Amino acid sequence: MHPEPDHDPHASAHAALVRVRREGRWWWLQARHARRIWRWALLAAALVFVGLVLLRKPLADWFWDEPQVEQLLAEADRALADGHLSEADGSGARERYQAVLALDGDRQQAREGLARTADAALQQARERLQAGDLDGCAQALSLARELQVPQAQADAVARALRERRAAGAGIDAVLLQARQALQAGRLDEGPDSALPLFQRILALQPDHLGALEGREDALSDLLQRARHEADEGALVTAAAKLQRARQFDAGHADLPASQEQLARALERRQQQGLRELRRQQLDLAAASFQAVLAVSADDPGALRGRERVVQALLARAQHAGDDFQFAAADRDIAQAGLLGASASALQQATQRLSKARQAQQALEQPTASGAQRERQLQRLLQRIARAEQAGHWISPPGQSAFDALREAQALAPRDRRVRQAAARLLPAGRSCFEDNLRQNRVQGAGACLQAWQTLAPTDGGLEAARRRLAERWLAIGSERLGRGDVTFAKEALLQAGQLGAGPGSSDFQQLQQRLRDIGAMP
Repeated sequence: MHPEPDHDPHASAHAALVRVRREGRWWWLQARHARRIWRWALLAAALVFVGLVLLRKPLADWFWDEPQVEQLLAEADRALADGHLSEADGSGARERYQAVLALDGDRQQAREGLARTADAALQQARERLQAGDLDGCAQALSLARELQVPQAQADAVARALRERRAAGAGIDAVLLQARQALQAGRLDEGPDSALPLFQRILALQPDHLGALEGREDALSDLLQRARHEADEGALVTAAAKLQRARQFDAGHADLPASQEQLARALERRQQQGLRELRRQQLDLAAASFQAVLAVSADDPGALRGRERVVQALLARAQHAGDDFQFAAADRDIAQAGLLGASASALQQATQRLSKARQAQQALEQPTASGAQRERQLQRLLQRIARAEQAGHWISPPGQSAFDALREAQALAPRDRRVRQAAARLLPAGRSCFEDNLRQNRVQGAGACLQAWQTLAPTDGGLEAARRRLAERWLAIGSERLGRGDVTFAKEALLQAGQLGAGPGSSDFQQLQQRLRDIGAMP
């Protein structure tokens, strides 16, 4: 037996301490490793969550749209195979492939399918041309161009189609007929005239040299006639010929000069109308302005001239009624209505004429004495004076100085006192207009302007006053439209137009366009 070695208690304690330290470091390393794993796991989970949030729509679209896309592709392939290249109900190959691209713009199969559809349409055009189906060929060729087949291939089919149509159209016979019509001077009097026949040839063969030269000569003759008619004052027929020439060839070399000559003729006719208006030749002036407006409906000068004729006619009707010349007054009022007089102006003239008729009847009554008329006139003159003192120039209706003056004029139009009262009211009418316009009371200003025009229809300041009132209507109408008051804006546009503002005014155009933009005007 071997003797047991001596046991050193210090060595045992040291060994135990080493073991404890080793085991503790291992557990610490193991815990540290576990913490690292958890940190990476949490980071990966966060990245997955963010990715799902950001890509949720594309992923959802992929999961939901993919079956629908595959179904549309299958239907498009079947339609292409069956020759149903394009259908109005959306079942054609083109419509199906386009539907796929609407769902998935990167789907290469759909793009290739559209390219095959284009090739099939071009081939279909060739086959229909060969079979003599010219309309069907044109339809298939149009589809091929829309799907962007090579232009050279499409142009070749188009040339063949034109030649096939020309072969059946008797081009030479039509050309001979057109040249005979040109020599006879029948330029544009119907389908067998020169210009329509030349145009028929060019619709089939756009580069036909004989037809191009013939149309050029015919248009030169047509525009020469138009210039002659413009110089002779036949503005409407001259304008019609210019319009027809533009339809045949908007780039004809003689068109600018012809248009300029027509514009000069229109200006001359407008100036003639102004001279006739100054000479009080109202029927002739109306005809002149109407002739200009028949060619250029928006001409601002002609519109203003016609409005001045209307005011002069109504004033002449008033004087004729005051003299008991009712037939002449009725004619002038009727003509003013035809020229576009406002409803209120016509109503006012009619009421005045009615009172003049009543005054005539009163004069013709055997019981009516001069003393009675004098008493009536005195009462009316007193009403005028009281209304003047109160400042009731235009309103209230029936109690204003202007209404009393109209009654006095109907009773005794030549009386010196009545004429003096009218002369006193004229400055008041102007002041009334200015005061109302200054306060933006455009309706009141319009009533004052109407009184002013009635008292002095040839006053030189009326035109400027009408223009200022029209501008104020447009400004207030634009501001009210900005607040949503469409009804007032439309009324403002109407009133401004009746006062002579029209498309020549930029403010008028802007308000009109704003109303059109919101669907309030056609």
